[in-house]
Amino acid sequence: MLGGEVLQLLAFCRRYANFWKSVSPAHIISSQLEKIVIIPTYNEKENITNILEAIFQLGQGYHVVVIDDSSPDGTAAIVRQLQLKYPGQLFLEERQGKLGLGTAYIHGFKWAVDKNYQFIFEMDADFSHSPNDLERLYEACKSQGGDVAVGSRYVKGGGNVNWPRDRILLSRGGSIYTRLILWMPVQDPTAGFVCYRKEVLETINLDQIRFVGYAFQIEMKFAAWKLGFKIKEVPIIFEDRKFGVSKMNKGIVKEGILGVLNLRWQSLFKNYRNRVKNDVVSMRSFSQEAMAESK
Repeated sequence: MLGGEVLQLLAFCRRYANFWKSVSPAHIISSQLEKIVIIPTYNEKENITNILEAIFQLGQGYHVVVIDDSSPDGTAAIVRQLQLKYPGQLFLEERQGKLGLGTAYIHGFKWAVDKNYQFIFEMDADFSHSPNDLERLYEACKSQGGDVAVGSRYVKGGGNVNWPRDRILLSRGGSIYTRLILWMPVQDPTAGFVCYRKEVLETINLDQIRFVGYAFQIEMKFAAWKLGFKIKEVPIIFEDRKFGVSKMNKGIVKEGILGVLNLRWQSLFKNYRNRVKNDVVSMRSFSQEAMAESK
């Protein structure tokens, strides 16, 4: 009788072992670490709770990493409290000082790639980008052939809501100017609501992305396009923030104007494609960089 029970136990153990052999670590990682949204913040206490709750309430398995630049209004403290509610889904990276939008996203990209997320999103904290559009960007990359999906105001079905006339003219004019100078086939090159496949961010040498303001958005799309990746535009309605203060200033506008000219110069005479393409030497992981900085 005892021998029969032992044989049954051994048979059960074999079936259990075979099951776990069939579930590879790569499968587990990809299913758990599919989608991550990067949200840079500086003084967004009025918005941060609502935007995070809206993303998690979608129920679509999104994780979020907030990159906070030492917001004096306590944005990071609010995120830390919400981490208790969303363990394993909400992450916080705090940086010392206001270091700029572009460097915040670069920090988030390296963090997300190092954690092996497959689809990596940029998104504002102020609801100018609707969380309801995240899945549309995801599907554009996941099942519609895109390597980069751009939430676009300037394709059919897109637009702006509650924006002052001067901001619309600046944005629309900037898009036309960028396309004329760079010949890049993207209708909304300054858009900041974007989904990247991990392979795109692995291929781009992120240390060679030079801009820190909204010109950063142009250069990321330009680099991806120059490296042969397919960019798909998804129409969205962009709505001006209701709370907090816009980060737009004259310095950002100047960087955009001069930055586009610089990108054109680089692409014509400085072999831009080779400069922004990753190679074996430059592909250091985020954790290795963090370790080096701590020494």
